[in-house]
Amino acid sequence: MTKSSVRTLDSELSQFRVKGEIPVPTLINGLTAAAVPLLMFYSWRSTQHGDSITSPLLLSFAVLLAANAIMFLITGQKTLQRRVFITLITGLFTYLATYAVEDGSAIIWLFAYPPIIFYISEARIGIFACMGGWLAVLGLFSPLGDALFDTPYSTTLKITLIIVLAFEMVTCYILDQSRRRSKLGLIKLAKEFEYAAKHDALTGLANRREGLEQLEAEYQRYLRNRRPFSVLLMDIDLFKQVNDTHGHQAGDDTIVLVGQTLTDHSRKVDTIVRWGGEEFLILLPETATEDAEASAERVRKAVANQIVQADNKSITVTVSIGVATIQGSESIDRLLQHADEALYKAKSEGRNRTCRADFR
Repeated sequence: MTKSSVRTLDSELSQFRVKGEIPVPTLINGLTAAAVPLLMFYSWRSTQHGDSITSPLLLSFAVLLAANAIMFLITGQKTLQRRVFITLITGLFTYLATYAVEDGSAIIWLFAYPPIIFYISEARIGIFACMGGWLAVLGLFSPLGDALFDTPYSTTLKITLIIVLAFEMVTCYILDQSRRRSKLGLIKLAKEFEYAAKHDALTGLANRREGLEQLEAEYQRYLRNRRPFSVLLMDIDLFKQVNDTHGHQAGDDTIVLVGQTLTDHSRKVDTIVRWGGEEFLILLPETATEDAEASAERVRKAVANQIVQADNKSITVTVSIGVATIQGSESIDRLLQHADEALYKAKSEGRNRTCRADFR
């Protein structure tokens, strides 16, 4: 895997958490809660063995880890908590290995480092940290390391630790990448389900459910700032005749063409909804009646210029549009009723036209 792909995967995953996954701050606090009493216990054991250096150092690490957890609870800064924790455990494991604490057996704790570092940090940081740690162990077990630190490790133990530690680091990296990719797959699947729940499969426009949610959101905004919004409710003229004469494929092509035309000739802030069948609705935020009528005429003319090809024949497409603007304290249902009445009026007057709701 290249550096760019690792970085891309990290950036995508950093914003999401799937159900059941332990949050990094929670994991760090849990590890801290387990590490502090262990460090205090080994500090006490060092005192019993007359080690005047190891005891206060282990106690200092325990105090610093506890302080990091308390600081996170106060400030809530996740990045700072993670960086301080990584720094502290790196220093701790380095000391345990270098000075052969507990007769050299404490070096076994190094095997806890790779899974922790890969889980709580980005993949590239885990790679650099583990590679640096493995090279440090290799240097510690070299003749130069023996001369500087005089460690009690046997040659057999050194070789075994170097090989097994490298194997564990590679395995942790592979498993961590598998975990991250599985998480990314779940996130993408969830996004696809969310998109499918809110969009029409044929046109890609918002469906009625999403349209109602956007209407409710705009209505709540209107109640706060009293800036009116409008809706355009439209219907493809003689759509049943297109279906009956040219087949359902021609009908689908007509719906797709109208949906695309509405998208091309609407503002980015507008919400275009396939309201049902051959009906469409456009929500125009903060738009008064006059501007809404102008928008309706623009999209009506744009649709009228479109042609659908079916059975080597050209089918002219037109729409009738009802325009309604929110008034006073009326409800969304009342607004939609006004738009529907205006649409009915446009159809009864000859189709391919725009009519404004009559609020009298």
